[in-house]
Amino acid sequence: MCGVFGYIGKKNNAPEIVFNGIKSLEYRGYDSWGEAILKKEKKGKKLLIFKNIGEITSRAPKNKSFLALGHTRWATHGGITIKNSHPHTDCLKRFALVHNGIIENFDKIKIELIKSNHQFISETDTEVAAHLIEENLKKTKNFWEAFLKSFTKLEGLNAIIVLDSQTEKIYAAKNGSPLVIGFGKEENFIGSDVAGLLPHTKKVVFLEDNQGAILDKDKIIFYDLKKDRIINPKIFTVPWDQTSTTQGKFKHFMLKEIFEQPKILENILQNSSDQIKRLTELIKKSYGTYFVGCGTAAHACLFAQYLFAKVAHQHTNFAYGSEFSYLVDFLKESSLVIALSQSGETIDIIESIDKALQKKAKVAAVVNVLGSTLYRKAHFKILLNAGQEKAVASTKSFTAKLAILILVSYCLNNCLEEGKERLKKVIKEIEETFNNLSVIKKLAKKIAKREHLYVIGRGLSYPIALEAALKIKEISYIHAEGFAAGELKHGVIALIEKGTPCLVFAPNDETYGAVISGAMELKARGGFIIGIAQENRKEIFDYFIKVKDVGPATAIPQAVIAQLLAYFLGLELNREIDKPRNLAKSVTVK
Repeated sequence: MCGVFGYIGKKNNAPEIVFNGIKSLEYRGYDSWGEAILKKEKKGKKLLIFKNIGEITSRAPKNKSFLALGHTRWATHGGITIKNSHPHTDCLKRFALVHNGIIENFDKIKIELIKSNHQFISETDTEVAAHLIEENLKKTKNFWEAFLKSFTKLEGLNAIIVLDSQTEKIYAAKNGSPLVIGFGKEENFIGSDVAGLLPHTKKVVFLEDNQGAILDKDKIIFYDLKKDRIINPKIFTVPWDQTSTTQGKFKHFMLKEIFEQPKILENILQNSSDQIKRLTELIKKSYGTYFVGCGTAAHACLFAQYLFAKVAHQHTNFAYGSEFSYLVDFLKESSLVIALSQSGETIDIIESIDKALQKKAKVAAVVNVLGSTLYRKAHFKILLNAGQEKAVASTKSFTAKLAILILVSYCLNNCLEEGKERLKKVIKEIEETFNNLSVIKKLAKKIAKREHLYVIGRGLSYPIALEAALKIKEISYIHAEGFAAGELKHGVIALIEKGTPCLVFAPNDETYGAVISGAMELKARGGFIIGIAQENRKEIFDYFIKVKDVGPATAIPQAVIAQLLAYFLGLELNREIDKPRNLAKSVTVK
């Protein structure tokens, strides 16, 4: 869940480079941060450690150095304190260590280290790794040997990075948590996310599990930890440009990313046909297709289940990534698992895919990040090409997933061109929504002070209702719940009071009559009914937002309206829109 950034090279402003690097990773979510800097002086070498809690301050450490390592922490073991912040050091303060993941056996290791007189100052599992390396250094003068011996003793999914002041190098190893290494000219970089590396290089290596690396100023040595040998990993060239990492004219990244959606959909229309056809053939040949995702991606997967039934007349299965491990007994070699993810690093998805691969099922990935763990593990992949998504709450990658799924469903029914025509209309409908933002802003002002909000839909609109509620919760902190409209009378309607805002997705499809009936039930109990539909039913809707009918693809403009409402609610309530409390962009720990 944390952000890591390290630099070693010809420049002497490493502290500033690393500071800006971890600041660029703020979107991942964090509660504290720190930086380790190698200081060389006449008396010798020493480590300078800077730590703080809360937001990253606006000024970088002024020290000059060619070597530094930074970290943003999202607390798991121990409270949000300076002592618990990374980096951690050994007793002698020879080296600084940062960590992403959870060391599952840290308590057992800690007991043994205390017996060997190691002094612990934090409550974290991470500090155990630092003292373990220190202990193993007593038995060998080779830092890499001590590092590896320590890393292999750690249980769980972890990435460990160390800045050693004596050898003046960076050491890294991973098993589960992501690490990316970037190549520069007489300088090298390491990070938990490719985004931090983009201002410096586009040539990167994504470390695989049980791989490690030693970074020096002018070279990097890569290792296969299991086979104990040097390797030459695949180097990726990242296609993103740096404009995706800046806000431009927008107040928040979230709003910028919402407004990028028409361009992204146009790109999918122009460039994805071959990949769509290939995924279609995989689905046709499979015996059982399973969609797997987490959070927002899970709602896209549920949408796929409804969509494929309606458009392609094909049965598919949906499961949350965190639950799929309990369903893998159904998988066969002829099964196809389609995993949806923005980051491609979500640990629940990765574990699910690993289980599917153990069953020898085929795996397809619909993912936004080239070279991510999911991308590398999948037999077949479709890149969303949505550019970097910096706001924690996912927007443009969600609609990109819906667009891919819509095209695949139509392709399965041998009418891909019809699907494309619907997406062209969707783009115009989204742009029309952007031209009428005042309608959504006015609604946000009207309902911002309400404690509860409910969203209903049926069929294809049900997953959108769930996603709308999630966005509103994430950004505004208003309690919002999405429901299948038919479930209202089975308990939910007891929660409706006079003035309770109720979003009603009522597209012009087979669900329309039943959804309107649900809206009338809500209105009869005093609900404030917000209709999102093609026509204004003034006798039912207290507030109306128009969405023209574009068939199954109507879900995309519906989702955009929900994103904008969440954004303006957050703005009205003065929330941290791009970095909501307690949330992280890439959930890489269980």
